[in-house]
Amino acid sequence: MSRLDILLTVAAVALALVPTATAADRAEEPSDVLFSESFDDPQLLQRGWYDGKIFTLSDTQPCAGEGCVEYTWKAGATSPFNSSGVRRLFTPTETVHLRFYIKLSKGWGWTGRSYHPHLMHFMTENEKFRGPAASHLTVYIEPSNGKLRLAAQDIQNKDEPHGLTQGPLRGGYNAKFYDSKEVLFNDDGWHCVEAMFQLNSLDLKADRPNTNGIVRGWFDGKLVIDRTNVVLRSTDFPKMKFNQFVLTPYFGPGLLPHTQTLWIDELAVGTKRLGSDSL
Repeated sequence: MSRLDILLTVAAVALALVPTATAADRAEEPSDVLFSESFDDPQLLQRGWYDGKIFTLSDTQPCAGEGCVEYTWKAGATSPFNSSGVRRLFTPTETVHLRFYIKLSKGWGWTGRSYHPHLMHFMTENEKFRGPAASHLTVYIEPSNGKLRLAAQDIQNKDEPHGLTQGPLRGGYNAKFYDSKEVLFNDDGWHCVEAMFQLNSLDLKADRPNTNGIVRGWFDGKLVIDRTNVVLRSTDFPKMKFNQFVLTPYFGPGLLPHTQTLWIDELAVGTKRLGSDSL
């Protein structure tokens, strides 16, 4: 055997002993996790995220790991200047769970309005770049005036045979809100937020929705929102499923109280509850 043949044989054996990153990731990722993001580096677009350009990661503020994504608003702004909104597609599902950690800067100010700021959304099978404000169904996960808010709107359905499921249009928009009873976001520490949305079933023979959709929210492991009689879809969309996650921190024009920052870390989406103790 030549010296070259020996070197090639040794190299082949060495490669065979090293598991591929893809195989290792599959072995470690539970089957009920659709995707997860630790924000340890800014290469989000290489991990399936899209519709974003810049991402600022803080290595001094992370809840866990090496970094967290940072969103900072300048006075009078609507969108953060240092990190983009971003989207992620995932395997369609009728039940979706979200877990993330969030920290608000000291002295965080609210709008005093019932419709801003926005933070995160799940969307159903619309176009890849459909705006979340006018869709067949968008659900919201956000802090609102100190409370945890889960909400839903479907204004794109106004001309469908069965019309809107999330209430009448008011000023061109509609929505149903599911808020925690207590103020939860009242400091500048890290907190774990979890949300669950399950689409209601349909009575296709009677051509009507069943009132058994589920909306739940947890704050630091405590159940603070629990609705099990929700309608999120009609028989106009019998095959509707969630398939897109949207992270778009946003204040309406003129509603930002002052310059402020929020941080997000250890985000995960799955088909079962992921839990606040799963880091």
